Amino acid sequence: MSIRHGLLALLEQGPRYGSQLRTEFESRTGSTWPLNVGQVYTTLARLERDGLVAPGGEDEAGHTLYAITDAGRTELHEWYERPVDRTSPPRDELSIKLAMAVGTPGVDIRAVIQAQRSATIKAMQDYTRLKAQALAAIESGRSQERDDIAWLLVLEQLIFQTEAEARWLDHSESRLVRLSVTADRRATAVPAAHENQTAAPADTQAAPTTAPRRRL
Repeated sequence: MSIRHGLLALLEQGPRYGSQLRTEFESRTGSTWPLNVGQVYTTLARLERDGLVAPGGEDEAGHTLYAITDAGRTELHEWYERPVDRTSPPRDELSIKLAMAVGTPGVDIRAVIQAQRSATIKAMQDYTRLKAQALAAIESGRSQERDDIAWLLVLEQLIFQTEAEARWLDHSESRLVRLSVTADRRATAVPAAHENQTAAPADTQAAPTTAPRRRL
């Protein structure tokens, strides 16, 4: 859905052809989510089917242009106003990996977490460096400011996301340690309880069956 509405947003600025849309989409998002021409034209075909875009003639080079329709503009602005739905979150590979590792014998889940933490921190450092470059380009005025501001927002979202992922990995490791300690305590408590149960009959037999007589 984000590609669909992203293309509508670009077409609202004027008619464009497929390769041009791909280039502008990647420029606006810093190539974070690269597209291929096939994806673009498949999406355009669906948008045309739904009446949201229409062929808009050709440019001087013979490229087929697409233009947004009134229905497309309505759809686009409703998308801007509509919060992103979080009731069906996208599948996250890292979450699935840890969930599978927990229930798989022989997997060192702490090693999995440590390897991911190193990769996450490196990604955070890379994003932070790119953010500094984007800010420098904006402040110097030597770039297309609109695209660089859009790229900056994407970068900052990625930085916040990796920071949250690093915190979650730390939390997961701590959680596993606490659960391991709890499991060890339970394992130790079971034999102790069993010993107490088996010792109880012997104590009972050793106890006097009648109270001693009171001497006068």
